[in-house]
Formats: sequence, C-alpha cells, structure tokens
Amino acid sequence: MTRFTPEQLAAARDRLVPDVVADGLQVLFCGINPGLMTAATGHHFARPGNRFWPVLHLSGFTPRLLKPSEQDELLSYGLGITNVVARATARADELSAEEYREGGRLLATKVERLRPRRLAVVGVTAYRAAFDDRKAQVGPQERTIGDTRVWVLPNPSGLNAHWTAATMAEEYGRLRVAAAEA
Repeated sequence: MTRFTPEQLAAARDRLVPDVVADGLQVLFCGINPGLMTAATGHHFARPGNRFWPVLHLSGFTPRLLKPSEQDELLSYGLGITNVVARATARADELSAEEYREGGRLLATKVERLRPRRLAVVGVTAYRAAFDDRKAQVGPQERTIGDTRVWVLPNPSGLNAHWTAATMAEEYGRLRVAAAEA
C-alpha cells in the first residue's frame, strides 16, 4: 500500500470519492463519509485498520478477501458502495448535523433511482443522524425507500471496539441471507 505523508492526507480533505454503484444491486453499502486515506487513494474503506473488506469476506458476501483497490469487483457480486456524506474528513465528528440530514435526503434520492434490494448503512450513529431516527438499532429497519429495505450494520472502523470482526461478520451475514431471500 502506498504510504502518504501527512501533507498528502491533509490535501485529500473535502475530496469526493466516486460511488461504486449500478442499477438493481442486491446490497448498496453506505459508509458515513470518506476518510482521508480513502480520498487520497480513491478507494472506499482504504484505511488499513478498517475491517470492511475482511468482514465482507468473512460474512460470505465475497468469495475472497478483496483489497480496496479491487472495489469495482463488488459490482459482479451485486454489491455497491456509497456514503451518507460525500466529502472527505479526518474524522466523522467533523460533519455537521445538517450535512447528515442533507446526506440522508440525497441518499434516499440515489436509492430511489438505483433501486437496490437492500440499503446497508454501516454505522448506527450515522443512520440516526441522516434519517432522524434516534431509536434505530443495528439490524433491519422498518423504513423502506421505495421498495428498498433498509438495514443498519456496525461501523467497520477499527475505532469501533464494541464489535469484533467475527461479531460484525455475523451481522453482515444476517443481511446477506435476508438479501438472498428477497
């Protein structure tokens, strides 16, 4: 993996990272917003401590462990990636409540257009802020966007110590089974 200087990472602030999407996906995963490493590389969940890619594999969504640079392969599995807020920051707590709300509105519009079977927001705090649902918990939600069912997954950031890779993989696996049955 390329090593970036602090100056290079700082220069990635506020950059946008293109979505990995297509019409009619099985699952559209939705991160909070790109981190600086993601923005610097142009690859989602690129920070080495982020557990998204290992958990995706452990849960059975992918037949092998993908690298962030292989993100476009997700489309061949009926999977995609977007974010609640498009702009890159060093930490999610740099985002304002209004950015989350506007991100939720834009995300709903995107989901209505792309029509994935499931929208999986990776981070309960981000979901609560984006959709003004303070009581949301990890798992399937009552909310739908058009015909798309919504699911909240644990945030795969290495900072989320409440969840291990194994327990996250169990939750992601529940979503995989539900998406296959739909």
